[in-house]
Amino acid sequence: MKRGFGSDNHAGVHPRILQSILDANTEHAPAYGTDEWTERAVGEFKNQFGKDAHVFFVFNGTAANVTALRAMARPWQSVFCSDVAHINVDECGSPEFLSGCKLLPLPSHNGKLSVEELEKAFIRRGDQHFSQTQVLSLTQPTELGTTYSLDELKALIAWAKSKKLLVHIDGARLSNAALYLKKTLKEITTDLGVDVVSFGGTKNGLMMGEAVVILNKDLAQDFKYIRKQSAQLPSKTRFIACQFEAYFKDGLWQQIAEHSHQMALYLYEQCKGLAGVTVREVPQSNAVFATIPSHWVKPLREHYFFYVWDENTFECRWMTSWDTQKSDIDGFVALLKEQRL
Repeated sequence: MKRGFGSDNHAGVHPRILQSILDANTEHAPAYGTDEWTERAVGEFKNQFGKDAHVFFVFNGTAANVTALRAMARPWQSVFCSDVAHINVDECGSPEFLSGCKLLPLPSHNGKLSVEELEKAFIRRGDQHFSQTQVLSLTQPTELGTTYSLDELKALIAWAKSKKLLVHIDGARLSNAALYLKKTLKEITTDLGVDVVSFGGTKNGLMMGEAVVILNKDLAQDFKYIRKQSAQLPSKTRFIACQFEAYFKDGLWQQIAEHSHQMALYLYEQCKGLAGVTVREVPQSNAVFATIPSHWVKPLREHYFFYVWDENTFECRWMTSWDTQKSDIDGFVALLKEQRL
């Protein structure tokens, strides 16, 4: 299969990360996160997020989000999120089913929440008939590929703190946001008062594995029990941890984010003037959103797979990844040019 634009999940494992798995596959090692690879990987996370970060490895992104919300909210409480948030649209109801708390999706603009919408929805405090909001969950970058600016994050988090809410970041592609904003991971999370981050690995060159990074020590105390009860404690933790160690070593995470963003920019530039193609905006992460005629979808996907984001408008999402090459984009654009309106 050709390299397509379906998702950064579709890409293979980065060679340096794959090598880390081979290197960790030596003789025996203690299980359940008591090994040397986990210790080193946790150290790398502390370098990125601050010395007080608590790190827990899980198998996948949905698990990272669900266990994070289980730690942050009780069953009678609720979570503000955007209407297009992954936890609301793409996790089959698992946040509500497994955590017991209620999601309150709010209208977003280009995937982003606003203080104005949050303020309107923050109602009926103390009313025993109404679920009590406890968490603000932000996706960074958003599901529409946009990135909250530092000022936007500050405003949203300050509002949440003024209401005594906890703040969760769904950061499946947080590295891309840090690259775009030219900030460290700490500057866009810990320094702003974020409580918990679901940090992505699978979309960033790992074979599998995500990390729940808890920045609020009060929430970390019992998290190991939540993770175990949620069936997310890896026995051979070293094979997840070693990947993150390699991911952070020598700035590989930044190289991957930079390359995928540059490829998205190249795809945008090559497509933005084509007849029949309407591109949403300049990429702020590794996603290009473009609307095309519906009858183009099938012939294009026979060669380069991608997802239709909106079945009504036929806006499509084209994702780039660590292994996307300009030749992939050139081939795709050549096919676009062959289509007829």
